[in-house]
Amino acid sequence: MELLSPMGAAGFASAVRKHGVNIMILLELADKIHGEKVAIVDDLESISYSQLRKQCDALSMHLQRTYRLRENKKVAFLCQNHSSVVKAIFSVSRLGADIYLLNTEMGGSHFDELLEQHSFDLLIYDQELNELVENSNYRNPKILSFHDDKHAINHIICSETSVSSESKRTSSGKIVLLTGGTTGKPKKVIHQPSLFNYVQPFLTMVTKLGLTHRKSVLIATPIYHGYGIAILLSFLALGKTVVLTKGFAAEKVCTLIRSHEIEVITVVPLMIEKLLTHKTSDLMSLKCIASGGAPLHPKLVQNIDMKLGKVLFNLYGTSESGLNCIATPADLTISRNTIGRVIQGSRLRILDETKKEVAAGNVGQFFVKNQWSMKNKESAWVGTGDLGYKDQHGLLYLCGRTDDRIVSAGENVYPIELEQLVRTHPLVKDVVVIGIQDDRFGQRLCAFVEPVNDELTSQSVMEWLRAISARYQMPKKVIIISGIPYTSLGKQDKKRLRDMTDD
Repeated sequence: MELLSPMGAAGFASAVRKHGVNIMILLELADKIHGEKVAIVDDLESISYSQLRKQCDALSMHLQRTYRLRENKKVAFLCQNHSSVVKAIFSVSRLGADIYLLNTEMGGSHFDELLEQHSFDLLIYDQELNELVENSNYRNPKILSFHDDKHAINHIICSETSVSSESKRTSSGKIVLLTGGTTGKPKKVIHQPSLFNYVQPFLTMVTKLGLTHRKSVLIATPIYHGYGIAILLSFLALGKTVVLTKGFAAEKVCTLIRSHEIEVITVVPLMIEKLLTHKTSDLMSLKCIASGGAPLHPKLVQNIDMKLGKVLFNLYGTSESGLNCIATPADLTISRNTIGRVIQGSRLRILDETKKEVAAGNVGQFFVKNQWSMKNKESAWVGTGDLGYKDQHGLLYLCGRTDDRIVSAGENVYPIELEQLVRTHPLVKDVVVIGIQDDRFGQRLCAFVEPVNDELTSQSVMEWLRAISARYQMPKKVIIISGIPYTSLGKQDKKRLRDMTDD
């Protein structure tokens, strides 16, 4: 890799002297190596590494002069995927301010709650979210990410004609992810962008996914998610072309893959499922599908293998602990359910409720220890909240979240086991299983089933299950619904389903 070559090492040292240890180093180095190569393509423009670096320098100077951005200042980003937000992230990091990446799907009350908790010094936001911002309690300076006429980042960059090279070096800026989705109470997850700590997961991902041989990536997952920002920085560090688009629409993304001959795409499982349904022929250039953020289903793995070949990789990580496991196509051939093996530099323990390590094949909670996990953790070992086990081959499996597990008649029951079973029914398109209260057993399972057609009934599913499922797996009821709800991050919206059982 050119990044690790003697030229790359010299460029790295020069970038550190100029900027300090922050993510602007990646861009400075990429410019020296790749220059006029296309860095980013979005819905409005295509820019080279040289242009991107110059624009980020100009923007950082404007932000410093106009808004007095510096160390310990907080900048919130309320943006979808486009080049302006990438420029702003690099520019803010250059100044040592903290970057807060916010979920663009959040409601007004949750946004006001964040404002009260964090007191942001500057807000960078998309025009589409203007109503949310204007109706909120936010009163500090704000900038639109892009606008044809109003004051926005695109106009700031165009108006800056001179850039000082004497800006103070800094290494203090943090990237803060706020977990909890669109409805739960957000939890602050702080990552210090120390390039030294992230070398190991970066090299592992590059090697496992064969990224050095690829020319382009389409980031379909939101940049404001830990998965999205990590892939963005990794590909820019490699000097690849990154394609971005606002939101996710299967037709538009298929067209982008075909027209740009995209080789790598980052997705959650729901996205690739929609792409395959829309137009498989548009996806033939893909050499690597990096899936993460939600569990992969065996039926989808099989479908991808049949239509596109061995191109699927399953990535497991959390906002708190970063990337921890990768399942390669070879691993998924052994088992379509696996999240693969622990990557080098990370340690994973599976513990029971008394914090004792469980034997192979037994279910416990994943605890992770590595150098790239969140900096505001309470102990070296980070509890992920995910349940799972390791098999005899050393492959790891998820069994859901700790709060998904139910105790029915004194026995631990995992909804994901029933989900995987129901998915094998030929008339089932999608399914979610949750726990519900039961007077006799304490708790039992409830299955929400999205059918392929109108032939499937709750009674027929129950009869089918009685013949093949274990006694403890039998649901109390099966509810047929027209579509399984998902969050903006592609996760099953179990809160909405639980609300339906309370009606």
